[in-house]
Amino acid sequence: MAVRFKSSLSTALLSSSSLNYFLSASRKPSFRFFHLRFSSLSRTLPLFPRRHVHTLKVLAMAERSMKTASHSHKYTNRLAAEHSPYLLQHAHNPVSKTPIFLSFVDWYPWGEEAFSESRKRDVPIFLSSRFSFLFLFYLLSLLPHLPLHFMVSDGWKPLVRCHVMEVESFENEGVAKLLNDWFVSIKVDREERPDVDKVYMTYVQALYGGGGWPLSVFLSPDLKPLMGGTYFPPDDKYGRPGFKTVLRKVKDAWENKRDVLVKSGAFAIEQLSEALSATASSNKLADGIPQQALHLCAEQVGFYCSSQDRKDNCLDPHQKEILAFFSFELAGNYDPEYGGFGSAPKFPRPVEIQLMLYHYKKLEESGKSGEANEVLKMVAFSLQCMARGGVHDHIGGGFHRYSVDECWHVPHFEKMLYDQGQLANAYLDVFSITKDVFYSCVSRDILDYLRRDMIGPEGEIFSAEDADSAESEDAARKKEGAFYIWTSKEVEDVIGEHASLFKDHYYIKPSGNCDLSRMSDPHNEFKGKNVLIERNCASAMASKLGMPVEKYLDILGTCRRKLFDVRLNRPRPHLDDKVIVSWNGLAISSFARASKILKSEAEGTKFRFPVVGCDPKEYMEVAEKAASFIRKWLYDEQTRRLRHSFRNGPSKAPGFLDDYAFLISGLLDIYEFGGNTNWLVWAIELQDTQAWTLYPVPSPILGGEDPSVLLRVKEDHDGAEPSGNSVSVINLVRLTSMVAGSWFERHRRNAEHLLAVFETRLKDMAMAVPLMCCGADMFSVPSRKQVVLVGHKSSVEFEDMLAAAHAQYDPNRTVIHIDPTETEQMEFWEAMNSNIALMAKNNFAPDKVVALVCQNFTCSSPVTDSTSLKALLCLKPSSA
Repeated sequence: MAVRFKSSLSTALLSSSSLNYFLSASRKPSFRFFHLRFSSLSRTLPLFPRRHVHTLKVLAMAERSMKTASHSHKYTNRLAAEHSPYLLQHAHNPVSKTPIFLSFVDWYPWGEEAFSESRKRDVPIFLSSRFSFLFLFYLLSLLPHLPLHFMVSDGWKPLVRCHVMEVESFENEGVAKLLNDWFVSIKVDREERPDVDKVYMTYVQALYGGGGWPLSVFLSPDLKPLMGGTYFPPDDKYGRPGFKTVLRKVKDAWENKRDVLVKSGAFAIEQLSEALSATASSNKLADGIPQQALHLCAEQVGFYCSSQDRKDNCLDPHQKEILAFFSFELAGNYDPEYGGFGSAPKFPRPVEIQLMLYHYKKLEESGKSGEANEVLKMVAFSLQCMARGGVHDHIGGGFHRYSVDECWHVPHFEKMLYDQGQLANAYLDVFSITKDVFYSCVSRDILDYLRRDMIGPEGEIFSAEDADSAESEDAARKKEGAFYIWTSKEVEDVIGEHASLFKDHYYIKPSGNCDLSRMSDPHNEFKGKNVLIERNCASAMASKLGMPVEKYLDILGTCRRKLFDVRLNRPRPHLDDKVIVSWNGLAISSFARASKILKSEAEGTKFRFPVVGCDPKEYMEVAEKAASFIRKWLYDEQTRRLRHSFRNGPSKAPGFLDDYAFLISGLLDIYEFGGNTNWLVWAIELQDTQAWTLYPVPSPILGGEDPSVLLRVKEDHDGAEPSGNSVSVINLVRLTSMVAGSWFERHRRNAEHLLAVFETRLKDMAMAVPLMCCGADMFSVPSRKQVVLVGHKSSVEFEDMLAAAHAQYDPNRTVIHIDPTETEQMEFWEAMNSNIALMAKNNFAPDKVVALVCQNFTCSSPVTDSTSLKALLCLKPSSA
C-alpha cells in the first residue's frame, strides 16, 4: 500500500536548526526538484541529466596496490569474529596481507557491544552500510528509469562511491582518528542485516529525497538517527562539506545542541513509524482491482498503449495522470530492437517477465490468441537477446548482473544467485510454452553453472561471484571482467584450426569488440578485449560455410570447452560463500521445477558445453540437498524459526520475510514436482511461523524480533528480487488450494488482508508490484485447477505422469500427489484435507497411476496414461 509522509516530517526535519547546520553547505541552490512517489514514500529527488554509469571508472579510482610491510596481523578489530565476507575485509589494519580494504577505523559489528560502548563513552554512533560486492546498482535494478542519486552537484559525475569512500576516508589515518576519538563506528553488511539497512536508508530517503550505497548515518546511543547521507568526499569540494567537516559538525552539535538533535531523531522515527504503518480500509480488495492491476501493469511493462488513441482508451483519467507524472515509466518499456523491458543500463528484471507470461496465459484462456502471441513474442525475444548477449557467460554458463549498454553486450560481470534462480525459471516457463529446446538449454546452462561453481560440500548454494579479478597471479590490482574477456590472439592460440569460425560467431576482433554502443565502453577500458556475443544465428552462419548446423554447433561446443579449460588457470573472481536462505529458496525452486519440465525435451536432444545434459531428476537432488542444509543449520525445530544466513556457522540475524516467503515457495515446488510430503509439511510450518511472527496484523513487513531495529519496514516493491509480500500472496494461494478446514480459513483471510493492505499500491502503482498483480489475480480466480495423482511414487509411470502434469505452462494449477500405501502421507492428508485422502482411497490401483483434474468442485474422469493427462490439461477452461 502506498503511503505518504505527513508534510510535517520533511518540513520539521529540514527546518530543525541542528540538521540545517549540517545540510546548509551540502545543498546547492542550482538543484531543481520535483515531487515523486517512490517506494511508498513521498519525497523530493534532485533532478539532473542522466549520464552513463560505468563501474570500471570507479574501479580505476578505487584500486590500489597493497604494499605489505609484514605478513602478520599487527591489529585485529572486532569484525574478525564475524561471518560476513564484507565485514572480514575490515578486520585488520594495513600491515596485513589479507584485507581488501586497509581500514584504520576501529569497527564494531551491529550489536549490544557497540551500543554499550556508545552509551559508556557518551558519543554518537557512525553507521556504514553497504554490500559484500562493490557494484550492485540496487537502485537501478529497482527502478531502471531513475538516475542514481549519489548527492551529485555541478561538476560531479554520478559514479558509484561504495569502494571509493572506503579508500578515500576509511584508509585515511586522519579520518580514522576522528572516527575513533569521537564516535563508535559500526559496519553493516546489508545482505546480512537488510532490516538494519532498511531502517536508516528509509530515513535518508525521506530526509534528502534519495539514497544509495554506501549508506552513512550518525545515530544517538539509543539508535535514533541524527543525520545521514550516502557518499561523502574526504575534503570540502564543489561547495559541499567533506567527511572530516561532517564529523566535526556532528561532534559539535552533539556537545552543544544535543537536546535538539536527539529530539529531531526521535521525531523522525516517530513520523516514519506512523507513515509506514500498514493499514487497510477493509479486509479484502475491492471487486475488479486484481484484473485492473494486472492489465495496467502489463500495459506499462509492454507499453501496449503505444499510440495516443490506445492510451486514451485503455486508461482511466487517474491512471493517465499517474503515467504522465511518471513519464519515465514508459521509457522503461519493451525494446523491440534488442529485447528486454527498459533502457541502458539494462537489467533482466525477471519479475516483469513473470508478469508478462502470466498475462499471456490469461489472454490465451480468454480467447485473445493474437494479443497473447504478441506478449509471448516480447518475452521470448527478450530472453533470446539476453542469452546471446555478453550478459550471458557463454563459456562457463550463468548470467552476469546487468548490461551497461542497450544491446545486452558489455555486462557488469558480477554473478548473483538471485538472478540465476529467477532467470532459470523464466527460461523453463517459455520452454514449457514453446517446447523450443533453445530455452531449455539456457535453463540447463544456468543450473549447471550453479552445480559446478556455486554449491558447497553439504549442498548449500553460495551467494555471488565478484565482477573483478586479477589478470595474472602476480598482478597488483584487480580489473572488472578480467576472468571473462579475451583478446583475439588468445582465442586463436587456444582454439587453433576453428578460431576463424569461432571468432566470426562471437564477434571477436583484434581491436576488441566493445563497440556496438557508445555506452558499451566509453572510457576504453576494454580496448583490444572481447566480450563474447552472438550476433547471428547458428543456422545462418553454418549455411554460409556450407556446413551442417549440427556439426557447426559441435565445433562451437568444443571451442567453448577449450576456452573454459584455459580460463580455469586464471585467477578467479572472489566467491561470496555466504548462504542466504531467501536466495537459496529462489534457486531451490528452479532446480525442482527443472526436474520435471525438462522431461518434455525431445528424445535425442543434443547438449553442448557448458551444458552437461544430465538426467533432469538430478536437479531435484540438488534442490533437496539445499533445502536439507537450511533445515539442518538455519532452522530451529523447537521454535520453528529461521536464521537469515550461514557462513562458518549460522548468522546472528533472524530470518526475514523474504527468507520465509522464498523458502516456502521453493519447498512447495519441491513437493509439487515430486518431492516427499515432508517438504509440504515444513512449508506449512514455516507459513504458520511467518503468520504469527512476521505478520502481526495489520503489518505485512520485512521483519524480525531484534529490539535494536527501531522500525519494521513494509516491503512493497518487486525489483531485482520479488517482494516477500508478493511471494507470500502466491504461497498462500497455493497452500489454500491444497489444505482445507480451519487452516484454510485462517490463511485465506491472511491473504485477503495482505492484498487489502496493498490496495492503493495495486490501483495507483501496479508497475511497482508486478508479481503482486499476478498474486492478486490468482487469489481472485474462483477455483484453482488441481491435478491429483494417485499411485506408487517409486514407479516410472508416476514420474511420467508427474512430468505430464507439469508439461504445460499454467500458473493457476496445483499438483497434488499421494501414495495411499504410505501411512504417513495418508495421515497428513486425512488431517489437512480429507477429500484428497478419500480420492486417493477410491482411485488407487496397485499397477497404475491414476490422475484426476479437478476445478469448480468437479473432477474429470480418471486417466491412467501421460498422453491422456496432457490432452486433458490442454483443454480450454470452458471445454474442461
